[in-house]
Amino acid sequence: MERGDQGPPFSNILTSIEMQAIITPLFGVVGLVLAAIIFFDIKKQSAGGGKAEKIAEKIHHGAMVFMSREFKLIALFAIALGLALFLFQKPEYRGPQSIAFFMGCLASSAAGYIGMKTATLANVRTCVAANETGPARALKIAFSGGAVMGLTVAAMGLLGLGTLFAFYSESPAYKEHLPEILEGFAMGASLVALFYRVGGGIFTKAADVGTDLVGKVEAGIPEDDPRNPGVIADNVGDNVGDVAGMGSDIFESYCGAQIATIAIAASSGAAYAAQIGASESMLMQLPLILTTVGIVCSVLGILMVNISAGKNPALALRIGTIGAAALFIIAAFGVTSFFELSAKLGVAVLCGSIGGVIIGLITEHYTGGKPIRTIASQGETGVATLVICGLSVGLQSVVLPILTIAATLYGSYECAGLYGVGLAAIGMLGTVGITMAIDAYGPIADNAGGIAEMAEMGDETREITDSLDVVGNTTAAIGKGFAIGAAGLAALALITAFIQKTGISLDLASPDSLRYFFVGLLIGGAVPFFNGSLTMDAVGKAAGSMIEEIRRQFKAEPGILKGTVEPDSNRCIDIATKAATKSMIGPALLAVGTPIVVGFGFNFIGAEGTQAGAKTLAGCLIGALLGCVLLALFMSNAGGAWDNAKKHVEDGNNGGKGSDTHSASVVGDTVGDPLKDTSGPSMNILINVMAIVSLVIAGLL
Repeated sequence: MERGDQGPPFSNILTSIEMQAIITPLFGVVGLVLAAIIFFDIKKQSAGGGKAEKIAEKIHHGAMVFMSREFKLIALFAIALGLALFLFQKPEYRGPQSIAFFMGCLASSAAGYIGMKTATLANVRTCVAANETGPARALKIAFSGGAVMGLTVAAMGLLGLGTLFAFYSESPAYKEHLPEILEGFAMGASLVALFYRVGGGIFTKAADVGTDLVGKVEAGIPEDDPRNPGVIADNVGDNVGDVAGMGSDIFESYCGAQIATIAIAASSGAAYAAQIGASESMLMQLPLILTTVGIVCSVLGILMVNISAGKNPALALRIGTIGAAALFIIAAFGVTSFFELSAKLGVAVLCGSIGGVIIGLITEHYTGGKPIRTIASQGETGVATLVICGLSVGLQSVVLPILTIAATLYGSYECAGLYGVGLAAIGMLGTVGITMAIDAYGPIADNAGGIAEMAEMGDETREITDSLDVVGNTTAAIGKGFAIGAAGLAALALITAFIQKTGISLDLASPDSLRYFFVGLLIGGAVPFFNGSLTMDAVGKAAGSMIEEIRRQFKAEPGILKGTVEPDSNRCIDIATKAATKSMIGPALLAVGTPIVVGFGFNFIGAEGTQAGAKTLAGCLIGALLGCVLLALFMSNAGGAWDNAKKHVEDGNNGGKGSDTHSASVVGDTVGDPLKDTSGPSMNILINVMAIVSLVIAGLL
């Protein structure tokens, strides 16, 4: 691809399409090779044998059962949507777009599967390392398990998008429709994320709530007690929801941000490109170049964590995260300088990177700082005051992240207009390899503690795994905050691309714009609440079935509580899996169907020439974006705060375990669990699916 100006000979080589065809997919392959090396290194570590390995096999089997059933349901939806794209999309690009859609489905599925499989191997090996070697080795194994997930997510994105970009950029027939083709990939990734993240969330919370209420509250047995039939299902949920689900969630935001930025570049025109001394083709390539550099920074961040593993676990993880982000910011300015682009593009990336770090730190404060101690102290006066305090903390926690997102949006737009907004999203997601690694570390450490308890490895081992789990709870909370911010910016970039693509004018002085836009705004604002209702209801019903089953087993076989009879954990896994798959149909239809119904519906009833469908859908997307981000922050942070308040009490504070305060905190945690692990995360998926579906159908409106 030619540049708009003359630069260094080497930069001209690098901007050629031939080199682009090699570099980005090549780094994707390298990322997968590194992930494979780490995977096999984990696999060769001792699994301990005996009881611990047997428990781990049960967890692995349960996770495989869930993934298998989810994949079958995904396949049905994918075939239907892929066929619809091929039949109804514009003939100029429907074939390649359909191919890209299926590639996105496969890439996201593969990332989730590999991450989950690695986690179920790493959990028992982390536990054994804690028992035989000590905390430093246990931390390395747990983090290595997360690193496989992180590198796989980044590598799959680079390999898929890089290959499609290179192939269709060289095609005379399709190069003008490259953004539309790539949008198919993002739509496929979003579909899989919808099922893995939301379905996994329903599974894990059904198991968690049912296990805690019957085991801890009614039977008075400890958490992760092997006598509880739901414990294995609870551990399975950590893997399918917080590893595979989170991986596919971040993957779709990662790909969506790049594709939206490419689409904005394609729509901005030569005049905008000339302003910053670049060609249109260069601006379209820049997102892929930045994410390619980002995976290198992620690998360096992973190395930083491993080098620092002998220190405080929290410090080691923080060094890796901040170190990778700092390297990526430096690299972004290096890229813009090397290609002689405006430094403002680097500043836009900087805005996104800093915004992501700030949101993570704010989330850490509200879910692990003074607020959780306040919630715990309120539990001394009963459940009601503890719940009220948690709601207050959750509501307050929304303000600063929203202001941060607003500042990120304003700063990036001032730097480079709408294109800058896309770059900010890439800045937040560029080091997804290390970000995802640290997030996936949490459930692995949690599983390790559960296995240690069930295998009766002793207090010393459990103390080590608990210390890793405490850090994991913090990283998981930060990860959720980051995921919300990233999803919000990625969705905003996609919505921006939709508005550019449709060419609509949102002049609120115009009666038509006023009528259609605000109607759409109200419809979109209601959608997240309905989605939240569907997912919460699914968790409640599934948890009810789980509670009945655990009670039934305790009553039918008294030997279970005595420890002389092994409980039937497979029955609990089956209940949670069936509930999750069945309950996914409603949220999936809502996410995919809303843009289609609103867009084409208002096109049909609106006056000719008003672009009623596009204007109403634009309003719908903006309303849904605001509702999703606000609800996601509130739900995730309130739930995280209740969870950590319970752990604060269990550490011996405010009366400790067995006290009335502890009982109140367990109820608060039970209320918060579906908020932070099901309904909250589902908002990220909802807005991104709605945005990418809207962008895909934009040409038909």
